[in-house]
Amino acid sequence: MSVKYNYADQPVKIFAKKIMKTTFLFASITLAAGLIFVNMYTSLVDAKSWGSNIPGSIATAREYFKTVNPGSFFRIFSPINQLLGILVLVMFWKTSPTIRLYLAVALFMYLAAEALTFAYFYPRNAVMFETADLTDTALLKKTWAQWNTMNWVRTLILLVGLIFSFLSLDQLYSIRLK
Repeated sequence: MSVKYNYADQPVKIFAKKIMKTTFLFASITLAAGLIFVNMYTSLVDAKSWGSNIPGSIATAREYFKTVNPGSFFRIFSPINQLLGILVLVMFWKTSPTIRLYLAVALFMYLAAEALTFAYFYPRNAVMFETADLTDTALLKKTWAQWNTMNWVRTLILLVGLIFSFLSLDQLYSIRLK
């Protein structure tokens, strides 16, 4: 008795696998872009409000952030972005050395932004929104100015990661068109 092999569905499986991999890459790009826009919103709206009338504006922000703060959003979506970055790097590892390099750089940038968050922003958040005495306006103004400037640096780091994710997508479609 012979076993009948059905190879007719192989092209469908290969196509579905490519679509799934590409979908994860698009999800990674979409999430990274979303993080950039939320980060820009924080700089353009929230941070301006925090620094508008120190110490009163910091007191208002402290009161507002008693329940939830922007970190609540980033603690959910930033790790998901990093997880997707790792996932697409693994998924596309054998596709092309160029794609692998672009995705590795993108992941590195996403991780660098997170490292900057832990090393630089968390201590300043604690000063502004928890520990500093509201009468120490010099410390609050200095901390706010540092935070405000470096948030644009963090946004730029994320943008570089996003650009490399887009470059990997472009390279992927260039390979598929050949």
